[in-house]
Amino acid sequence: MTDAVLRLIGVTQQYGTGATAVSALSGVDLEVRRGELVAVMGPSGSGKSTLLAISGGLAIPTTGEVVVEGAYLSEQSPKQLARLRRRSLGFVFQDFNLIPTLTALENVTLPLELDGFRARVARRAGRDALASVGLEAKADSYPDDLSGGQQQRVAIARAVVGGRRLILADEPTGALDSVTGELVLKMLRARVDAGAAGILVTHEARHAAFADRIVFLRDGRIIDESRRAGAESLLAGDLR
Repeated sequence: MTDAVLRLIGVTQQYGTGATAVSALSGVDLEVRRGELVAVMGPSGSGKSTLLAISGGLAIPTTGEVVVEGAYLSEQSPKQLARLRRRSLGFVFQDFNLIPTLTALENVTLPLELDGFRARVARRAGRDALASVGLEAKADSYPDDLSGGQQQRVAIARAVVGGRRLILADEPTGALDSVTGELVLKMLRARVDAGAAGILVTHEARHAAFADRIVFLRDGRIIDESRRAGAESLLAGDLR
């Protein structure tokens, strides 16, 4: 589909060989389109984090193809892949992954500066990204001076700075209280509604409700999926 930002085609990830081989993913097909947030759910060990790592080019699948904005990751050199991650992919993790010696603005602009943006251009884009998550006033604050929710919002700003089109979030609310976690999810939802594509790995049904589509993994396979209208009945089922 022309509006597919991410495509996984027959993706398998196997660790080990022979009798001790373990399949983290087995023949996964998935598309995520512009303006769509897909929640990935499943028990521990079902392959959720592996799927996210492969989608972002952080891991190489044993077989299958990963396509981001039309680019086949298997055809990219390490330098091209690094450039693609900097320009098109944004990651949001549970533990924030902010650099404590950098201000909020410096954390947000770091990917742009690594990509060769002029400092003035990077700062302007960084302030715009912080403003989009309501934290422009905290641009000069260090992570230790921010609340957990504010740190995660900085992480979201870093994930979207420079117009990145694919946002990959791995349990981004796990370290937050319920009220702050919901605010972070609303921020993520807003970025997707503005034109990005997103994957949200979560074990919480109430968080998955923010998504347009829910994909259920078990033993490395997609066993079911539903769009928002039918998600409630699936979430109520015993898929664990």
